[in-house]
Amino acid sequence: MNFNELKEFLDTKVESYNHPRFLEEDPLQIPHRYSRKEDIEISGFLTATIAWGNRKSIINNATKMMALLDNEPHSFVMNHSNDELVKLEPFVHRTFNGLDFHYFIKSLRNIYLKHGGLEKVFAKNQSSDSLQTSISEFKKVFFELPHEIRTTKHVSDPLKGSAAKRINMFLRWMVRDNSTGVDFGIWNSLQPSQLSCPLDVHSGNVARKLKLLTRKQNDAKALLELDQNLRKLDPLDPVKYDFALFGLGVFEKF
Repeated sequence: MNFNELKEFLDTKVESYNHPRFLEEDPLQIPHRYSRKEDIEISGFLTATIAWGNRKSIINNATKMMALLDNEPHSFVMNHSNDELVKLEPFVHRTFNGLDFHYFIKSLRNIYLKHGGLEKVFAKNQSSDSLQTSISEFKKVFFELPHEIRTTKHVSDPLKGSAAKRINMFLRWMVRDNSTGVDFGIWNSLQPSQLSCPLDVHSGNVARKLKLLTRKQNDAKALLELDQNLRKLDPLDPVKYDFALFGLGVFEKF
């Protein structure tokens, strides 16, 4: 395919998958259960944090997470007692366990109390064409409280070579507009043009078949290569193609 054919092909796939029916089998349905900004972003962040493995399992465990937070994530984060934190300890999703969950709640409370909330932390270190430095700086803020070393693996750092798939996905949810009823567009201090594709095995494999990506590993260098090519297709909203790449890989076995 030449450039114009590729763009037309992927734009058509975006229209197919950037649709509310996408939510029926996607973890993004979890934050869609809320209407308040803080509830959306906290539920979205926690859901994205455990978004690896089987999607049905992710949705089930994210639902359990919200139930443990009394289905009022922001209120729980801000007002929890130590006794209420204890009830989180049995939670587990793969390698993310109750102790990790415990710290995440304490850190989120610190972010809302001391740093003005999640959006302000991510917006603080943004550059015009990327949020990867913002993600790295966010991790520093997130772990400024005393914590177990093992918990740090649940927040990726792209400046240390990670593709940071889950955080990039969370940022897509928060920043891209809500015109199709899929993403939220509730963070106005960041722009869709700054976003990076949530690079995983599905989107990576499809991107390689379409010659959007040559690097074999799904790491920070691969993400940079993919970002550069997606920005050629749409400089203002490059990450809309996440829907096309993911849909082609998961649903069409492209």
